[in-house]
Amino acid sequence: MTRRAWWLVVLNILIPGSAQVLAGSRALGRFGLRATLCFLALVVVTGAAYAMNPEILLTVATNSIGLWIIATAMVFYAVLWVVLTVDTIRLVRLVKVRSQARPFIAGLATVVLAAVVGIAGYGASVATTASDFLSSVFAAGPSEPPVDGRYNILLLGGDAGADRIGMRPDSMSVVSIDAETGKADIIGLPRDLEDVPFPADSPLNAVYPDGYGYGNRCAVDVCMLNSIYTEVALKSPEMYPNALADNSDPGIEGMRDAASGITGLTLQYYVLIDMQGFSDLIDALGGVDITVTERVPLGGDEALSGVAEWFEPGKQHMDGYHATWYARSRHGTSDYDRMARQRILQEAILKQFNPANVLTKFQGVAQAGQQVVKTDVPQGMLDSFANLAGKTRDLPVGSVELVPDNGVDPQNPDYDSIRSLIDTALR
Repeated sequence: MTRRAWWLVVLNILIPGSAQVLAGSRALGRFGLRATLCFLALVVVTGAAYAMNPEILLTVATNSIGLWIIATAMVFYAVLWVVLTVDTIRLVRLVKVRSQARPFIAGLATVVLAAVVGIAGYGASVATTASDFLSSVFAAGPSEPPVDGRYNILLLGGDAGADRIGMRPDSMSVVSIDAETGKADIIGLPRDLEDVPFPADSPLNAVYPDGYGYGNRCAVDVCMLNSIYTEVALKSPEMYPNALADNSDPGIEGMRDAASGITGLTLQYYVLIDMQGFSDLIDALGGVDITVTERVPLGGDEALSGVAEWFEPGKQHMDGYHATWYARSRHGTSDYDRMARQRILQEAILKQFNPANVLTKFQGVAQAGQQVVKTDVPQGMLDSFANLAGKTRDLPVGSVELVPDNGVDPQNPDYDSIRSLIDTALR
């Protein structure tokens, strides 16, 4: 009986259902075998599909319905494994097995059962969490085609401090991605740009034909680029009546028109990041590695009094609190240094978004992401963007900073020159 017991347990592990076909309920065994063969066939087909065209799998993995199907299949297989293992132990008849072998046979069956159920359960949990994340962050809607072979995405870092009326974007950039190669360039937009132009069809162009803030004309206290969000959101939301229905808001649409007018690019999508909750996302990723190039204060005022601590030059591993402070610290350095630090943080976070890191910490990343990110990127575009992201990681990220070192004067900008600078960088 002992040898028989070992054989049945090992067969159940290697080919679930075979133990029942040989020594128990053949109907249950055949069902288990069919399910096992289907699972193995699915693994083979999945591997072959990924080898031939990874985008096929990305389509499933970035679709909430597909993820729920995966989760359901994992739960089903876990339950089936429990049923087959319990039935195998019944068939073994442990009471008739040599006493010395009983704990080893039972232990092997139990350990493998726990491992399989644990892996399947974790996989199902990740799939459902991912599905909930996709449904809450990414809306259903039509996909926008690339323009001149590029996808252009407005990236805003929101800053709604207690001392401010409304939200002002604390960081603004345009991420331009080549739709074929995945090569990405980040165009940094200074928040203090003046005389901001708008596209001819923008409602803001009718109000500010000479540029936002030209002649100190605006409806808020400061007439700069990052004030456009506040003005439109609080003073003129009726300019963009369809914004909410399109998973956006009037302030964001005003900023999109401004960024388009500055760069000369058509911006298909936006991503708004809540900087107040950004530290949670960094913590969920396990922190970031940043090389500090100059001494930067944490806290304090313009006179550098009341500084809580200093970021010293050198390579440092930062948690979310310190990383966001490092990127946003206003004192002791210029706004352009601040823009450079924000770009360094963005690149450090991109490095942390590798598959192994995200998978092992997915629950926390997804939970933080739901609180941090707002976007109008539709679910239908996620597979294409995920495929492009794989290419982007293998290429250097270009950077175009609209700063004085590149010949840009924020107080008296030459927008034709700016667009020429961008066009040259994107070629």
